[in-house]
Amino acid sequence: MDSRTLIETMPKAELHLHIEGTLEPEMMFALAKRNGISLRYDSVESIRKAYDFGSLQDFLDLYYEGMSVLITRQDFFDLTFAYLEKMNAQNVRHVEIFFDPQAHTGRGISFDTVLSGIIDAFDRARSDFGISAKLILCFLRHLPEEEAFVTLKQACRCKDHIFAVGLDSSEKGHPPSKFERVFREAREQGFVPVAHAGEEGPAAYVCEAIDLLQVQRIDHGNRALEDPALVARIARQQIPMTVCPLSNRRLQVTPDLKKHPLRAMLNAGLLVTVNSDDPSYFGGYINDNFIAIQEALDLNQSELLALGRNSFIASFLSDAEKRAALDVFDRFAASV
Repeated sequence: MDSRTLIETMPKAELHLHIEGTLEPEMMFALAKRNGISLRYDSVESIRKAYDFGSLQDFLDLYYEGMSVLITRQDFFDLTFAYLEKMNAQNVRHVEIFFDPQAHTGRGISFDTVLSGIIDAFDRARSDFGISAKLILCFLRHLPEEEAFVTLKQACRCKDHIFAVGLDSSEKGHPPSKFERVFREAREQGFVPVAHAGEEGPAAYVCEAIDLLQVQRIDHGNRALEDPALVARIARQQIPMTVCPLSNRRLQVTPDLKKHPLRAMLNAGLLVTVNSDDPSYFGGYINDNFIAIQEALDLNQSELLALGRNSFIASFLSDAEKRAALDVFDRFAASV
């Protein structure tokens, strides 16, 4: 079986995906029209031309502007279900999705409107496709911790629907330590902690995420490789890392994928996974990320299968669900 066919047919999970980052230009225009929103772009082509980012902040400026078209429960359903339909076509059997409620409540959209639309889509995808899903609420790190506490209070009303809390947005100048208190409260409330760290921020941010926030998974983590002792610790503790190759290339974290640290991560014994991050903006969904990194690093069949298997090991599925998913994956691997 050639690598592309293996990638396309392999069952997998996606663990690093911002639902707002799946807003395709076509849907952006459709929702803008439905909701009477004016965009500064006059065509799908003009939006795509704007997807030339020199940094994380360049992307975030457009990202926050784009989500202004998301207003109603139906909008959030349509956005989420469109992503889940794509995942069904790409043999993704489980997803763990980030959402940014502060980016919506800050512009007058209620927390419940956002959450209900997403959960409606989760329920429909489970029924229609058999895809399971968990939701991760992210605090925006460029905002004060006090505002994160307000959002956490809202999340505590919805523990049946929100599994974990994360940390995203502008990393530079906003270390994990800024959110130590709210993460402590979130853990006490029963939410699982994860955080973006080591994308543009230094390896020290990864250390803070582990030591202060007590994360159970590191999102990105590329720059952890600058600290050999930290790499050894992550490998020893088997803290999962959710790597996003096309995001790294588009945001100039690793402009040349041939120099991407993914293989070095695998060789160091890290529990690393491949994900798409914000696929509408970065040029591809999960299979596109697998294909791009396979071609860049010439990953072999066993490495691709390891990455696919890791996606279930690193997930927050229950022990029974994880065993069942791994049984399915192992039967697939044995048939290759």
